[in-house]
Amino acid sequence: MQKKVIPELNPNVSVDCVIFGFDLDKLTVLLIDRGQQTQGGPRLALPGNLIYNDENLDQAANRILNELAGINNIYLEQVGAFGDPNRICKEADKEWLQSIRAEPEARVITVAYYSLVKMADYAPRASSFAKTAGWAPVTQIFELAFDHYEILQVAKDKLRQKIKIQPIGFNLLPEKFTLSQLHKLYESILEKPLDKRNFRRKVQKLGIVTPLKEKQQGVPHKPSRLYKFNEEKYEALSKNGYDNFDF
Repeated sequence: MQKKVIPELNPNVSVDCVIFGFDLDKLTVLLIDRGQQTQGGPRLALPGNLIYNDENLDQAANRILNELAGINNIYLEQVGAFGDPNRICKEADKEWLQSIRAEPEARVITVAYYSLVKMADYAPRASSFAKTAGWAPVTQIFELAFDHYEILQVAKDKLRQKIKIQPIGFNLLPEKFTLSQLHKLYESILEKPLDKRNFRRKVQKLGIVTPLKEKQQGVPHKPSRLYKFNEEKYEALSKNGYDNFDF
């Protein structure tokens, strides 16, 4: 009988995932709570862990996200690599690593990924060393474990730059949405107010949204018309070299 080979963790390379969501009011990010530390310090962190020696970075990112938060089969894009020698400088981080890592003093370089998901499609489920997993408003995050706050800021910058040349924000919205929800999404990502009238005018002029013969239901205010993303129109614009979706 052939002996099963157990893959070994690489003590020097990790992957961290920045998963953005939108609750129709504000931009959110998926965080895990790694549990209490006697030295205090931040308990919340991005889903991340060491890679195995027999897997590539993309495989590691998907595995780790599934292991820690129960989320899988999503598109992930690299944000960049983070290798500051002082990535692990907080006492709480050092103490936590000593409780779970075979080589807690090893220098770790991490490769960060980000993704945009529809929150309704995913129900985070904590496991492994994650005590809880859930969504947190990006504007209410001021400190995270390790250098995860810095990683989050870089991912936000990447998202802001990309949404100006591609309407990727639709990946965060349900299939049917209102123009007010779309407007709020762009304000949340760009972190600045946008004139509602000008925003709607440009969106409708581009033709990248299609009005439906449906309105909101069960809302305490006057129901708004629903729209959906017009992918064919966007692809036509893209083929013609159009890349200005900055509102």
